[in-house]
Amino acid sequence: MGRHPKRDALAALQLELIRMQYWLKVSGRRLLVLFEGRDAAGKGGVIKRITDTLDTRGYRVVALGKPSEQEATQWYFQRYVPHLPAAGEIVLFDRSWYNRAVVEPAMGFCTQAQHEAFLEQAPTFERLLADDGILLLKYWLAVDQAEQERRFAERANDPQKRWKLSPVDLAARAKYAEMGRLRDTMIERTHRPHAPWFAVDFNDQKRGRLNLIRHLLDQVPYRDQDIPATRLPRLKGKPRKEKLTTEAVWVPEVY
Repeated sequence: MGRHPKRDALAALQLELIRMQYWLKVSGRRLLVLFEGRDAAGKGGVIKRITDTLDTRGYRVVALGKPSEQEATQWYFQRYVPHLPAAGEIVLFDRSWYNRAVVEPAMGFCTQAQHEAFLEQAPTFERLLADDGILLLKYWLAVDQAEQERRFAERANDPQKRWKLSPVDLAARAKYAEMGRLRDTMIERTHRPHAPWFAVDFNDQKRGRLNLIRHLLDQVPYRDQDIPATRLPRLKGKPRKEKLTTEAVWVPEVY
């Protein structure tokens, strides 16, 4: 696919995402999508493409940082519960509770007992979500080590992208194989019919985004509902120019 076919395909999928969001609003269903993967796999990029054309009032992106001292003493899943979707809402997790399945044990941020407890509890927690009617999708964005290194180098050399590189990202570079083993264990222990794992090849990010979005749309039964057409009534009188009665300072035109 060339540049324009991919762009056109993305635009068509984004229109379908709008229809899906409208269906969620009308039906009151709730959609929860988890995006997991290695550092620089492309989680933020695909989330941005998904949300670009959506109604901002109908979705939330959740990217939690390091737990506070108080959160560290709570039940592990507790800090995620307040972010679950309400009726008609989409919630997209840029990393989720599955930090404890791969990143935390690889980096020594949790004990082996905590890791094992998580693998035992996660399917039960997700069973409760599914039983309550939440549509839950879990994606692993797969990227080869050579491609990951190329993206790290690109970020390091680009002043607008350097903020994406964290000390944890740099330390995790030496743990590619270990994180792969932890990922396989995670999928084996937490893949369930009510909360399946889907792996997407993200070595080509543009192609990966299209495949993921198309798959996501296929998992949501939204096609019975379309957005009704709106007919604008004729405007009375002549169109008016913008005129301020306050003392706001106009920004000068420089372009």
